[in-house]
Amino acid sequence: MTRIVLFENIHPSAVEVFAAAGLTDVVTHASSLAPDALREALKTADLVGIRSRTHLDAALFDAFPQIRAVGCFCIGTNQVDLEGALLRGVPVFNAPFSNTRSVAELVLGEAILLLRRVPEKNARVHEGFWDKTADGAFEARGKTLGIIGYGNIGSQVGTLAEAAGMRVIFHDIEAKLPLGNARAVTSLKKLLAQADVVSLHVPGGRATQNIINASALASMKRGAILINASRGTVVDIQALHDALVSGHLSGAALDVFPTEPKSVAEPLDSPLRGLPNVILTPHIGGSTQESQENIGREVAEKLVSFALGGTTKGSVNFPEIPYQAAEGTARILHVHRNEPGALGTLSSLMAQHGLNIISQHLQTRGQIGYAVSDVDGEVGDDVLQTLRAHPITVRCDIV
Repeated sequence: MTRIVLFENIHPSAVEVFAAAGLTDVVTHASSLAPDALREALKTADLVGIRSRTHLDAALFDAFPQIRAVGCFCIGTNQVDLEGALLRGVPVFNAPFSNTRSVAELVLGEAILLLRRVPEKNARVHEGFWDKTADGAFEARGKTLGIIGYGNIGSQVGTLAEAAGMRVIFHDIEAKLPLGNARAVTSLKKLLAQADVVSLHVPGGRATQNIINASALASMKRGAILINASRGTVVDIQALHDALVSGHLSGAALDVFPTEPKSVAEPLDSPLRGLPNVILTPHIGGSTQESQENIGREVAEKLVSFALGGTTKGSVNFPEIPYQAAEGTARILHVHRNEPGALGTLSSLMAQHGLNIISQHLQTRGQIGYAVSDVDGEVGDDVLQTLRAHPITVRCDIV
């Protein structure tokens, strides 16, 4: 029986999807686990579900080779060694669309609040001061929103902002089709110079680390606002602090941080704490009931499709084979080194055991090839042992 182990309080909708597919052996954990406890929990896992706090590296895949697939119940996948998983035959899935609206709404809401100086006014009223003034407070209508990274979320932010009357410009390293009246600009510097509000929607990693540094902040309009709901490493926090304290920027909102607390009991360590013109939220951009339910279903459905049929469509690290209706008496999932003659070797080995191939689908990615073969004939332990023992094989399973 396939055992599914879920960490970090994944929405019950995922378990509902598994149960509907007949996958009822599900173990859930309400949080991420310390390294020793994590290893203990992974001992019997065939499919693993995580969010952003659980990290899976190559050493863990080596230690637990029975893990067949990983589902990241979020957008980001940098908490998983994707190349390490690929080389060990483990596809990784995520949810690139399900929390798009939730993040976009938060970003637009924060932009409006900061343009109106609501965080400062709110704090002052709580302290008993009635500072009723229009100084430094602006409407969103007519202001320019600059979006860095015009993907699923960035483009949705632009659509909502246009509905509020904002002018939208964006910069992306890839050519993107503008939605509505959004307009692409050719460089980051040009975007920063024009935007009243800058919103970041880029992936993490070396290429985007500290792209908003002291130099970038100096290129922004005086009095502009910065919003980051993407990855904590893309902003130089000390440089942002200095730009806010000096008055060069009028406000900022951050939902992500370079180093985030691992639990409710651990405080956030950031120089931005206490600044009246800064909104700080605990990585909740996608944390709405609607988005978490949608994410639970989306990723669970991908894991079910893989577990029951070998489908890898939508995997972020693996050769993608879409859903194919099963034919024959068995389906063999064969992950192998991407070398000349690999498919011929696989077919020959199956023929030696009297298996007739009804249909076969192959895709490759980098060093890895993935073949889904529907066969007629008995696929016993001897067949699997032969296939698994061949030097070209990375892993082999049957569904």
